[in-house]
Amino acid sequence: MIKTEPELEVLRYVNKISSEAHKLVMTKVRPGMFEYQAEAIFQHYCYYAGGCRHCGYTCICTSGQNSAVLHYGHAGAPNNRLIKEGDMLLFDMGSKYCGYVADITCSFPANGKFTKLQAAVYSAVLRASCAVLAAIKPGVSWVDMHKLSNKEMLLGLKEAGILTGNVEDMMKANLGAVFQPHGLGHLMGKDVHDVGGYLESHPPRIQLPGLRNLRTARVLQAGMVLTVEPGCYFIDLLLDAALKDAVQAPFLVAPMIEQLRGSGGVRIEDDIVVTETGHEMLTKVPRTIEEIEEFMSQKKSA
Repeated sequence: MIKTEPELEVLRYVNKISSEAHKLVMTKVRPGMFEYQAEAIFQHYCYYAGGCRHCGYTCICTSGQNSAVLHYGHAGAPNNRLIKEGDMLLFDMGSKYCGYVADITCSFPANGKFTKLQAAVYSAVLRASCAVLAAIKPGVSWVDMHKLSNKEMLLGLKEAGILTGNVEDMMKANLGAVFQPHGLGHLMGKDVHDVGGYLESHPPRIQLPGLRNLRTARVLQAGMVLTVEPGCYFIDLLLDAALKDAVQAPFLVAPMIEQLRGSGGVRIEDDIVVTETGHEMLTKVPRTIEEIEEFMSQKKSA
């Protein structure tokens, strides 16, 4: 659970290679390719340039509405959709080296240019990510970090006109779980979902939507390696239930929700080490809208 310096050196390396592979995919992907072709570009770079023979988990390479399927990419949905003009992409891929893994997610438009709505959703997720990263340090509760990510994301969605009302009231209604049904992140190391998330001496799992999916409820310690992966998804089942819920429905701007149906989702996932004063960022990829659009303008031939 607490990583030694030799372990951290391997994790830094596998993150470096995985980050560079994600960046290569960003410059090569385009409408008209299949999702699995993006996966192939990632895997080839990691092995050819980095000696990473295996991935840490089944690659999740989604386009359009597929990005609302949290663990897409398995045998029943094998990264085989044709990427279309106007799609948002969500690529969750990480390599493995000497037994240690990276776990990185990049979300970006297939054509390299965000639409207004895509930018609004992405900005809300990035806002959540930045808030959590700024707050991480030893002694912080991971449950509190999850709640912080929900609050910041809801604020971003409200500013975009997707939600309306008081954000504190949204938090009391657990509206964040409608858009972020998974946990904020997890311990990582020799397994992508590393052991030690729940110990007998630590708080029990919270039985509320979203929070019950947290892979750890621990207080952070220096030397822990975790993913920070807030996400916002437009999942019909959850949206329909919220629109019928007397408490949650008043916060949803129905015409905006309808525009976003079928758009999938956005996730931003970074790997970090908790330090004595904050965190060390292991993942190094473009993150702001401006950085992504500038980087993707450097298109390379497939």
